[in-house]
Amino acid sequence: MSDIIFGTDGWRGRIAEDYTFDSVRRCTQGFADYLKATYDGELARGVVIGGDKRFLSEQFAAAAAEVLAGNGIPVHFCGGGVPTPVISFGATERHAIGAINITASHNPPGDNGFKVRDPNGGAIDPDGLKAIEARIPDDVAAVKRVAFDAAVKSGLIQHYDPLPAYDARIRSLVDVEAIKAAGFTVLVDNMWGNGAGYISRFISGDATRVIEYHAERNPLFPEMKRPEPIPPNVDAGLARGREVGADAVCIMDGDADRCGFGDEHGEFIDQLRVYGLLAMYLLAVRGERGPIIKTLSTTSMLDKLGARYGVPVIHTGVGFKYVAPAMMEHDGLIGGEESGGYAFRGHVPERDGILANLYLLDLMRRTGKKPTELLVMLFDLVGGPHYYDRIDTRLKDNAMKQAAQTRLDTIRPATIAGLQVTDKVTTDGYKFVMEDGGWLLIRFSGTEPLIRVYCETMHADKVQAILQDGLKVAGIA
Repeated sequence: MSDIIFGTDGWRGRIAEDYTFDSVRRCTQGFADYLKATYDGELARGVVIGGDKRFLSEQFAAAAAEVLAGNGIPVHFCGGGVPTPVISFGATERHAIGAINITASHNPPGDNGFKVRDPNGGAIDPDGLKAIEARIPDDVAAVKRVAFDAAVKSGLIQHYDPLPAYDARIRSLVDVEAIKAAGFTVLVDNMWGNGAGYISRFISGDATRVIEYHAERNPLFPEMKRPEPIPPNVDAGLARGREVGADAVCIMDGDADRCGFGDEHGEFIDQLRVYGLLAMYLLAVRGERGPIIKTLSTTSMLDKLGARYGVPVIHTGVGFKYVAPAMMEHDGLIGGEESGGYAFRGHVPERDGILANLYLLDLMRRTGKKPTELLVMLFDLVGGPHYYDRIDTRLKDNAMKQAAQTRLDTIRPATIAGLQVTDKVTTDGYKFVMEDGGWLLIRFSGTEPLIRVYCETMHADKVQAILQDGLKVAGIA
């Protein structure tokens, strides 16, 4: 049987190759044994299980439920098509000891995945993930199971709809009625995923008009390489936004935990700028205060906002397995990462693409500004425009990865794109800080065989030069 390794956010694999019913059952058995060791005496609180709209996700979720039931752990079963943040919130609403989410998030159509969550609805920390991995049996013969219908009859599996409680939580965090009355035209690109209908649920029906796009279930994800809310995957949605004259384009990835955003011209606003807008919204517009949690791959604008408003900025490794624990430890006001995932205080320490988009619309409503005008407002606060881009390169084999890693362990260039390198940070990957405060980051994906090269700079004319130098530094140019 294949090894099961948890990456940046759970385990993912190719359906029918390494991601099979037997491997899902083995993975669930490892989680069950971890829960029994960690929450002895509390197992009756149960576990929330749900899945996305990918191929066979409901059936994989049911297989996981059978294994937990076989281990005597009650299941609150949500079925398929449920957004990741709704499943995570369901764990807190049911006072469960954790959650299982069957989703490969933004991965290509042929993949599926297995995410686990703690009682707070947040990602389990790296030590916990290692403890789960260590308990995964090598053979499916070691898995305990009870047939789904029999477990339902016995009460070990109960069907559960987390939407009403989630609805109430969102309405407590943002004035959706005011957005509904604002008279916006909003194009929502659901990327064929779980978020379909959610933003309409909250803000359509009055002066604001919501147009849902890519809202049907289609596990092939047409018009995009994958349901990841970045170009070119969002190009069709942005074009549709231009066609309908949308004031904003709200985008969510396949499991609706990540946020993408387009302006009134149908132009994409990158994830680092979106994070800056969300932090500005909470600090400058709502007047809230609290720590900002950021991965090392996201924007330095957050450090500048933190200094301006007197709030600490906590830097973590990449992935919510680092962000979620930091949100809990520091009572974070907002936490996020470069990939477009943002979490908020008063909710769950989990990315929520639905709430993030609603907050951006509320920022427009409260300020009376269009998205391009909001960026001007942000840049005035942080000293000018910040520019970001990323290049992903597929690793052909482990030898290619090892060669790049060996090179990156030792190299420290004097300059990158003509800018002096002032520091090298190896917390998670290889980050080269430059004299202007910009940075280049090179790291290996925790979910796919990719090496990623990212940069942020205030020099618009140097972005591509920085990225190309990054490829050379990694030895893959």
